[in-house]
Amino acid sequence: REEFLKIHSKGKPFEDNVRLDLIAKRTVGFTGADLANTLNESALLSARKGETKIAQSSIEEALDRVIAGPQRKSRVLDPKERETIAYHEAGHAVVGELLEYTDPVHKVTILPRGMSLGSTWQLPMSDKYLVSKQELMDDVTALLAGRVAEELVYGEVTTGASNDLERVTAITRAMVCQYGMSDKLGTLALGRRSHNPFLGRDYMDERNYSEDVAKLIDDEVREIVETCHRRATEILEMHRQKLDAVVAALLENETLEREEFLRIMEGTSPKPADDKDKIAEGQKVSKKGGIIPPKLKPGTAET
Repeated sequence: REEFLKIHSKGKPFEDNVRLDLIAKRTVGFTGADLANTLNESALLSARKGETKIAQSSIEEALDRVIAGPQRKSRVLDPKERETIAYHEAGHAVVGELLEYTDPVHKVTILPRGMSLGSTWQLPMSDKYLVSKQELMDDVTALLAGRVAEELVYGEVTTGASNDLERVTAITRAMVCQYGMSDKLGTLALGRRSHNPFLGRDYMDERNYSEDVAKLIDDEVREIVETCHRRATEILEMHRQKLDAVVAALLENETLEREEFLRIMEGTSPKPADDKDKIAEGQKVSKKGGIIPPKLKPGTAET
């Protein structure tokens, strides 16, 4: 990707601080056309600002547009909704950063883009093609953390987690039915897809199991989700001060890049963390710099 960026950057004036290697790390999964579109969009943004060179901030804005759509400045939120969105996104970010097997948090924002009211972007440190069971469990936990944050703070939930729940359901059902990651059902592939040669794609699911097995699948999916929900709740209760600090920063700045987000998580900005947020004896620190919560065996409840 970095080589593609170098090719498409020819003839475009950049500020000295622009780092194509960092852009390459953030664009995992991008095609050559996506990369070219990003640089062209950044050039247009810089031109609209009257700048003679393309700045790193313009490239970041172009990436945001390509990934999530243009910013919707016309969408005005009342203070309560804005705070709710901030807690929702902060929940995703705090839990996503503290878990061991999730991708690092790159950016958190409460600026509406496209159809979303806010976004938390977690980007892999390298291309990967295989995902472990624990990684999927951590992903589900992070996805549920936005809704959990709403529950902890307001005692109720909103419709803001609808897309999160769709993804949670898809991941957990795939774990049980496709990947053989169910402790109760074992290493089985349950259900199959019917293939239409004229459409050239799978178009429907076929059940090749009984009603009793269908109930076991539903029970196992529910147990995995409930386990991850409990884990997200425990993490946010343990690190409530971090959650509140991230929310305060989001309400003030609207967007947090990784560097500022990490300073807040470490307690160096905007205020020091208290003793309950410090690393306790016996706790481990992940490669991302976050505290690793106690591990849960996937599919089982914590005692």
